[in-house]
Amino acid sequence: MSTQPPFGTGDASYQAAGGIDGLRRLVDDFYRLMDELPEAADLRRIHPESLEQSRDKLACFLSGWLGGPKLFSEKYGSIAIPSFHAQWPIDEALSGAWLGCMERAIALQPFSPAFAEYLLAQLRVPAHRVVQASRARHG
Repeated sequence: MSTQPPFGTGDASYQAAGGIDGLRRLVDDFYRLMDELPEAADLRRIHPESLEQSRDKLACFLSGWLGGPKLFSEKYGSIAIPSFHAQWPIDEALSGAWLGCMERAIALQPFSPAFAEYLLAQLRVPAHRVVQASRARHG
């Protein structure tokens, strides 16, 4: 019988991701894939040339989002992911490219299959909300 709480409870997801070090590895792989994959070229173009701050922001956000330390708000303040990203015209293709890079980055991590599946399913929710918010803003 497992004493590990289910993902999404307390810091179980954060721990399953390997803490901040595991999240930084995930984010590094994500942005490397975004740089390398031809199908992510349009996605890459809406990011700054240097991805250093983007890497830190995503890792810090994921930390708090997965039940770990709220590093993003401590360092950068509050953020509403859909409304922040709505400043760009993000459609299903860009969202799909983002999720595709994330799915491949997740597959490179030493995550359990159950956590990898859980994490990708959870990430689809804000990815969909970003498209909705962008569509509402850009028409």
